[in-house]
Amino acid sequence: MLVTFKCRACPDVMMLENLAQYLVGIVGKRLGERGVIIHDELDVAIGKLEAAINVDKQERAEHEGHFHEGEDGHEHHEIPPGLAQRAYPFLDMLRAAKKENADIVWGL
Repeated sequence: MLVTFKCRACPDVMMLENLAQYLVGIVGKRLGERGVIIHDELDVAIGKLEAAINVDKQERAEHEGHFHEGEDGHEHHEIPPGLAQRAYPFLDMLRAAKKENADIVWGL
């Protein structure tokens, strides 16, 4: 199922429900049928999401040395997108909403 986040400060952001639930959880909300991140909550939400992205980047960098691309006896495998790539549209929306003093809503 898709979840659409809306904000008057920027275009809508749509994502799969499991990713939406994960990202909304990071910023301290629950993904219910309807929800809102009010403009007063945006500083904290942005900080939490940026911190999670930084932790993910660090963990990925530490594990990067464990990938054996091109070595004999190791199959090729793709590295899945990190949190930064998956969260960018939502983080961009949070920042735009903060700049415009707007709320972000979903489930309308």
